[in-house]
Amino acid sequence: MFKSYIICGTPRSGSTLLCRLLASTGVAGKPDSFFRRQSVSEWMDDWGLPARETMTDAEFARTYLGAAFGEGENRTGVFGLRLMRENLEDAIGMIDTVYPGLPDDVARFEKAFGRTLFIHLSRGDKVAQAVSRVKAEQTGLWHVAPDGTELERLSPLAHPVYDHDAIDKYVTELERYDDAWNQWFAACGIDPVRITYEMLSGDPASVLALILDRLGLDSAIASGAVPEVAKLADATSAEWIARYRKEKAGRRRD
Repeated sequence: MFKSYIICGTPRSGSTLLCRLLASTGVAGKPDSFFRRQSVSEWMDDWGLPARETMTDAEFARTYLGAAFGEGENRTGVFGLRLMRENLEDAIGMIDTVYPGLPDDVARFEKAFGRTLFIHLSRGDKVAQAVSRVKAEQTGLWHVAPDGTELERLSPLAHPVYDHDAIDKYVTELERYDDAWNQWFAACGIDPVRITYEMLSGDPASVLALILDRLGLDSAIASGAVPEVAKLADATSAEWIARYRKEKAGRRRD
């Protein structure tokens, strides 16, 4: 039986929906982005940890890992972690500081968190994914509940404005991150559970059941799961996607 799982994702791939679904089961931990470098100080405050400057690197890594494990395990016996590709080295480095000399990254994760299931969460439509990210950054709104209540807002409300270059940059970046995940899986000999945004948004209960089953948990729990996150895609999103694809096609012909 697995003692932990890592959702290996990219921004706007449905990871918040998946994290909330898994947490809602009460048996699969409470996954979150504990190694997102921009959020480390916030997690430390939430957990009441000593100031970073009062600890050596080894003390900090050991203290932080312990607190992260407690948060992500949430007294369920299974630790959950959401990890973006750009934060993989941060997580590995912290674990290596506490447990040096291990042979590979899988050994590091399993030393820290127990036998680990790796889940690759990707999104097939990279243009839609990039548009979602650009819109979220511009409007400040990242997640809403099914009833329209805001779940996560990072900046004041602003009107979205189409930006071809920003979308193009993220399409390239998202493709690069997915490729990097696949290269890491191959290098480590990992055969991950592969989930797509399209699968998750289309039938979240089936995806949740699949993951619970792979973890060795009761997949029947998934039948009562209710998604807590709604899609933000709207007519503006569809317009931007179509416009971007038309412009890219035109530039290829030129």
